[in-house]
Amino acid sequence: MRKSPQDRRESLKKGVYILPNLVTTGSLFAGFYGMVSSMNGRYDIAAWFILISAVFDALDGKVARMTNTTSQFGVEYDSLADLVSFGVAPAILMYSWALQPFGKLGWLAAFLYVVCGALRLARFNVQVETVDSKHFIGLPIPAAASMVAACVLLFYHLGGAGTIRMVSVLILIYCLAVLMVSNVPYYSFKDPELLKRRPFGMLVLSVVLIIVIVAQPELMFFLIFLTYTMFSPVIALVSFLRKRKHEKVSEA
Repeated sequence: MRKSPQDRRESLKKGVYILPNLVTTGSLFAGFYGMVSSMNGRYDIAAWFILISAVFDALDGKVARMTNTTSQFGVEYDSLADLVSFGVAPAILMYSWALQPFGKLGWLAAFLYVVCGALRLARFNVQVETVDSKHFIGLPIPAAASMVAACVLLFYHLGGAGTIRMVSVLILIYCLAVLMVSNVPYYSFKDPELLKRRPFGMLVLSVVLIIVIVAQPELMFFLIFLTYTMFSPVIALVSFLRKRKHEKVSEA
């Protein structure tokens, strides 16, 4: 239940929680430095800082819950920081790195990404108390930004340097924008069952995965974020096709 304006003013008079908001500020700083790096032509550095921002974003909510310091101020501040770090920063990175040669189509793609990210955050804030916490509705904006960063890092890993002009990058940005405002459910990794005891083999598998990521971080980040981005839409499409087939069989 949302607080009234008077209750919010009274809460602010009592002060704000320092620790979780410092973590959010770390996320905002990383996103801002990513923009600075993009404007200086250091696209690989910008990509890394967007990923660092995503790490801070994953931590601030957990820190708030673990220390029992959640607040409406923290929620609003986190959303504003997310729009900068995962909306504006990736858009500037992609426009400077790949979209500028496409002219109007390029900057419109960057703008569409930003506005869809803002709509995604606004919808999340409205639905946060009514939607199953195990799933997000639409691609989370940190995941979309991480996908953008992973593409840039893979480009540098494969020997590229400077800017690139590929239609596939333009299509990717439009797809990410659409997925953010879609109704496709994405797993949130907030399931309490994940923290319970697991078979010993899961620990071994996790250690192996960490080793592989450390050995080839650029490639593994790209594969991980691509899998997360595409898995849910593919499952949703398969389910839709099966449902249509079943309806046709029933009608026959």
